[in-house]
Amino acid sequence: MGHDTHVQAKSKKQFEYDRHHNAMHMRKQVINFAIMIFLTFVAFAVVVADFSPYFIKPVILLLAGIQVVLQLYSFMHMDDKKASHMGVIATFVWSGVLIIFPVFLTFVTIIWW
Repeated sequence: MGHDTHVQAKSKKQFEYDRHHNAMHMRKQVINFAIMIFLTFVAFAVVVADFSPYFIKPVILLLAGIQVVLQLYSFMHMDDKKASHMGVIATFVWSGVLIIFPVFLTFVTIIWW
């Protein structure tokens, strides 16, 4: 039959290692999620506090940029060292950031000034 599956039993040490690794990974994701919720709260607080728009816009953009980086590394698993192709993906992502940042800055400069 074509449905033969190979089942490999894990040793106790491997099971304990995997369990610890998964617990640490989950803890890191929960901490990153809490940080993102806090950054969102700060952004809302800045808007509600009725600061100057010249202060609010850069702060919100900065907080959004921090959240993008956190989401890429925690929820998109770019911090995973096991995958051999992650270096290529990280290179493409950061190349895109380096290209889009001057474009974004140019549009912001044209629109705001």
